[in-house]
Amino acid sequence: MLDVLRRIVQEVNEARNLDAALSTMVRRIRKAMRTDVCSFYLYDVELERLVLMETIGLHSRAVKQVSMPLGEGLVGLVGQREEPLNLEDAPAHPHFRYFEETGEERFSSFLGVPIIHQRRMLGVLVVQQQDKRRYDEGDEAFLVTMAAQLGGVLAHALATGALSSPVRADGQAVFTGVAASPGMVIGDAVVIAPPADLDSVPDLIPTDIGYEIDRLKEAILKVRDELRATGERLASRISAQELALFEVYQQMLSEAALGQEVEKRIREGQWAPGALADVVRRHVQYLERVDDNYLRERAADVRDLGRRVLAHLQEESAETPSTYPERTILVGDEISVATLGEVPRDKLAGLVSIRGSSTSHVAILARAMGVPTVLGMVDLPLTRLNGAPVILDGHRGRLFVRPGEELKRHYQILIAEEDALAEVLEYEQDLPSETPDAHVMKLMVNTGLAVDAVASLKPRVSGVGLYRTEVPFMITERFPGEQEQTRLYRDQLESFAPLPVVMRTLDIGGDKDLPYFPIEEANPFLGWRGIRVTLDHPEVLMVQLRAMLRASHGLDNLQILLPMITNIEEVDSALRLIDRAQAELEEDGMLIERPKIGVMIEVPATLFQLGALAGRVDFFSVGSNDLTQYLLAVDRNNPRVAELYDPCHPGVLSALARLADETAALAVPTSVCGELAGDPAGALLLMGMGFDTLSMNAPSLPRVRAAIRRVSLPAARELVQETLTLSTPSAVRAHLNARLGEWQLAHLLPPRD
Repeated sequence: MLDVLRRIVQEVNEARNLDAALSTMVRRIRKAMRTDVCSFYLYDVELERLVLMETIGLHSRAVKQVSMPLGEGLVGLVGQREEPLNLEDAPAHPHFRYFEETGEERFSSFLGVPIIHQRRMLGVLVVQQQDKRRYDEGDEAFLVTMAAQLGGVLAHALATGALSSPVRADGQAVFTGVAASPGMVIGDAVVIAPPADLDSVPDLIPTDIGYEIDRLKEAILKVRDELRATGERLASRISAQELALFEVYQQMLSEAALGQEVEKRIREGQWAPGALADVVRRHVQYLERVDDNYLRERAADVRDLGRRVLAHLQEESAETPSTYPERTILVGDEISVATLGEVPRDKLAGLVSIRGSSTSHVAILARAMGVPTVLGMVDLPLTRLNGAPVILDGHRGRLFVRPGEELKRHYQILIAEEDALAEVLEYEQDLPSETPDAHVMKLMVNTGLAVDAVASLKPRVSGVGLYRTEVPFMITERFPGEQEQTRLYRDQLESFAPLPVVMRTLDIGGDKDLPYFPIEEANPFLGWRGIRVTLDHPEVLMVQLRAMLRASHGLDNLQILLPMITNIEEVDSALRLIDRAQAELEEDGMLIERPKIGVMIEVPATLFQLGALAGRVDFFSVGSNDLTQYLLAVDRNNPRVAELYDPCHPGVLSALARLADETAALAVPTSVCGELAGDPAGALLLMGMGFDTLSMNAPSLPRVRAAIRRVSLPAARELVQETLTLSTPSAVRAHLNARLGEWQLAHLLPPRD
């Protein structure tokens, strides 16, 4: 039964025409369960009804005609209760309702199970039989498992518009992800396909069919030459049977086989990479479904060959476009820092990625650049998006593909209102960050990109609260040397002098890998990251510390921040290395004033070691993103649990309030950086708790400054007391929104539905 289940799910997953896939699905399930009827009902959110979308066994005229609200009939009961219903005599059940169009009066037995995806009921899967039959536990388990597997497929189909409501015919599709960087933009999607990934090749109509065929033949020839050379190299080291595999590969690549099919697909109107992907996928799907074990194993061979040929095709065709639309919405499976650098800054209007979250490194950089971004968009069909007109909503985490005119007009109004607000707030940016009752709230900026992008902020901030030193490490192909790092750090320190610049030591691991120093772990956020990496590699940390100290010579505005501290011993070890770096520079004749040293409060264990830490360092910096992640046990890069990650969770706010009290008692200066600090409502909460310094990305400064200049310190303290009595994140958000509305600050909040 498991093998049957796997094959059915595979067919549904791989089918490009969902209507055909659903038809196949109900037929295969009916056959597997040896029953008379199998039907699929889709829950239409707009109609608030379950609609019969596909059936085998009921009258076909009932499809898309029969529907019922939740709770009505047996199918409606399954949808309402969201649990299976197994009946031997269905007509005798009090909820049974007869639909003449279906002809179901002939059937006695009924088994219905809900199809649920991420807590959302999508539809109901039903089997029926004419004879009175009590479906056994195995039958029920099979159908429940089938429904669970179909949940993700149907969610994707609904999002893409492949399976739409009977009343929707506009072709518009909407996808939902994690809002990572605020802002809204109307533009064109440009898909960045990873190299040699057959499932991520976009469809493109060729401009020159002859050219596409020629480069296909050249790519196949190169792979054949590679395989021949590999076979010759291995001839003396492997058996004749294994060597024969290379001959099989050669035969597969012959023009009479794979190459001929791909050429035919090109002539039908597909470019070479897309044609190759289509043909290889079709072969693989067929081979994986046959009963012969030997042939099933050949599917891997075909897939491997396809990737080899695709790699050569992608060498010829630029992996990134040579020209970009004026408002480019960059879309990809996973967008790296290096990819961002390939798009002209004046044309990069937005980012969309299947992987990542609001606190991943690319999201941090996107916010620093002021680029609307949505990540974790797991249902995105990359191959169908290239060149499509889109609307990206970085506030709500949505991407609208091929939007209608009415929706475009709506977003044009919202964008105009947001631009007008930004212009109004710009006039306040040179005014003090001070409450109406004269309480000064220091605002600092997070940096890590080019200096010229933030140096103009100097008159508007109290310094750099977080300089992410890993950014220069991520855009090179090796560890940067001491002289190279010294120049980068000196530029940053000089640009903001005499204001303080807090430089965090290299913080890699988690969601931040270096291309030349990959860290692969099952659970990277709980693994080798931050100070754990650099203490294990003192040769890397010492070069960085020496560069920082050397860069600060004569400026004395450097502060060093240690990330991911868990144990006091880590701080002691880092302090010894800082002392050693300073002593080495003194031996070279460079006398440098010792900078202030701080630790990041982001691991919950540090909340209970504040006294010991206070005796060793000069300041604390609360990394609210990671602290939230660890307090809530939520992997912030996992789209399945992204909704559970919320800095306004009552547990997080209580921990921060207690932290503010304890650090005040210890007289240790403490700042907060992260998502919460850059949110106007969050900033007011932090001010009310007693924190006096906030650090954020540059685009967040205007709204936060405006909120602080309009709310007194006593009012912010009262807001904290009110909020700490609330028990759910949604209640906290609702209260904050209501309060800001009372204070005439609702315009500072992101647009809502």
